[in-house]
Amino acid sequence: MNDTTATNVGVVGCGLMGAGIAEVAARSGHDVVVVESDETRATAGRDRLEASLRRAETKGKIESADDVLARIRVVTALEELADRDLVVEAIVEDEAAKTDLFRRLDAIVTSPDAILASNTSSIPIMKLAVVTSRPTHVLGIHFFNPVPVLKLVEIVPSLLTDGDTVARSRTFVEGLGKEPIDCQDRAGFVVNALLIPFILSAIRMFESGFATAEDIDRGLVLGAAHPQGPLALADLIGLDTTKAVAESLYEEFKEQLYAPPPLLARMVEAGLLGRKTGRGFYTYDK
Repeated sequence: MNDTTATNVGVVGCGLMGAGIAEVAARSGHDVVVVESDETRATAGRDRLEASLRRAETKGKIESADDVLARIRVVTALEELADRDLVVEAIVEDEAAKTDLFRRLDAIVTSPDAILASNTSSIPIMKLAVVTSRPTHVLGIHFFNPVPVLKLVEIVPSLLTDGDTVARSRTFVEGLGKEPIDCQDRAGFVVNALLIPFILSAIRMFESGFATAEDIDRGLVLGAAHPQGPLALADLIGLDTTKAVAESLYEEFKEQLYAPPPLLARMVEAGLLGRKTGRGFYTYDK
């Protein structure tokens, strides 16, 4: 990876976040390889990418969806990331799964200067860095959903990340048209450390019967000028992800405001995860 930007970008995971990261990287001219766990998920990822890029072309945001798609390969073999300059992990928010992946990436990615980044929204970066032989080249690059739309990216170095890795990552992010902010390596970083307790408070209010989901959300939209209410936002994030971030925050800080409410746990157990399953606090057309 040179001093200015990455040219060969890898993404692990082609769900909503992974596909979004791959899209913005390819739209910025990077060669992108995306790895999914099996061919069914890879096909779904390709379809997700194409649909998003066709919409962007229709709206005039890009000149040619085909040109961008030509810079993206979706594969199922992690070994295809060997020549990447920067790899962004965007898999399930599970510490064991992420640490296992970082061990494998460390063995596969050949360039000693390559950056291994995580899109984790809550897991401390140090836990991922120390399982590799290159902790100086590991950091968090946390995008926000939907990635093609939202400008913010959190840059999260661990205590071992060197300054050059941070600088190159910032250059990469800015080259995508994003605006990075610097965060300390604490669970939740900046945004989720503030946002998740707010969402959990809204869930507790709904759970107690104090107000309906609709009224809670309308109150924040109409009274605080939020673009959407906290319960609708939880549905967008995914209730499983919301619960995982809350658990990570609670594990680190042991403060009650981070503890997932019982209703959230029951909804996740029932598979009511929000928009991605068609039902959460609201019902959606899948």
